Amino acid sequence: MMVYLDFEKPVAALEARILELQAAAQESDVDADAEIAKLRGKADKQLADTYANLTAWQKTQVARHPERPHFKHYIASMFEDFMPLAGDRAFGDDQAIIGGLARLHGRRVLVIGHEKGDDTQSRIRHNFGMGKPEGYRKAIRLMELADRFGIPVVSLVDTSGAFPGIQAEERGQAEAIARSTEKCLALGVPMIACIVGEGGSGGAVALAAADRILMFQYAVYSVISPEGCASILWRTGDKAADAAQAMKMTADDLKSLRIIDRIVKEPVGGAHRDHALAAAMLASAIHEELEALSAFSAKELLQQRRAKFLAMGA
Repeated sequence: MMVYLDFEKPVAALEARILELQAAAQESDVDADAEIAKLRGKADKQLADTYANLTAWQKTQVARHPERPHFKHYIASMFEDFMPLAGDRAFGDDQAIIGGLARLHGRRVLVIGHEKGDDTQSRIRHNFGMGKPEGYRKAIRLMELADRFGIPVVSLVDTSGAFPGIQAEERGQAEAIARSTEKCLALGVPMIACIVGEGGSGGAVALAAADRILMFQYAVYSVISPEGCASILWRTGDKAADAAQAMKMTADDLKSLRIIDRIVKEPVGGAHRDHALAAAMLASAIHEELEALSAFSAKELLQQRRAKFLAMGA
């Protein structure tokens, strides 16, 4: 059953009416096709109009939608021959960050990403996509493997932030995030980072310091959550919408600020409405960027990456 966000209520009402007519037509053999088609047209237009004018806070809600596709959905739809590689060879295997070898449009790649889970049990198992130190150290190990064998790296970023628990701090969370960011910047192979949902704080940057940063149309990317920002500045979470607007965390804002390189369109109504189409759009964009980057040597990639990040904020 579709989960509707607050601002989608007019669409929800129209689609509920369509379902009622379809059920009534089946029960009484009444021809309601014309009326259903008319309502479907209205619903589609309402949906398109709504998503054409979303605020930053509404886009944040879309990025967090419980039915939005996650890492496992993209692996199933976009990649072939995925072989997961587990463990950091030091402490354990973090389930919030998953990675392995795969093929994208026939090209061998190493793919790493956050997995949030899609029901209570899986969300707990994957820690809601909040990586622990062993997750980032696993990412470092896999990126080193890719660098050694000349395999491009693709990361799928979707996390509210790295895990803030005491045990994570005890195991060196800040150091692991810093090392992972450093490894992204030092790779001698192309790296494409894709912000597919939430890109929160250092937990996102640790997998997103790439040659090309792609971002879904309704994804968000920021140093802190709007609620966290509001609690610091206004001492209340009620100002989250104002914080989201001020933080410039949407794809359009970040593209204009040159923080990201490319916005990837989503299906009308967001990626959660059509997982397969969203994955196809993202796969095409990644393939194009990898094709362009494959012409550069390791030295050229390092030079361009350095210039890219040093120019941010200038």
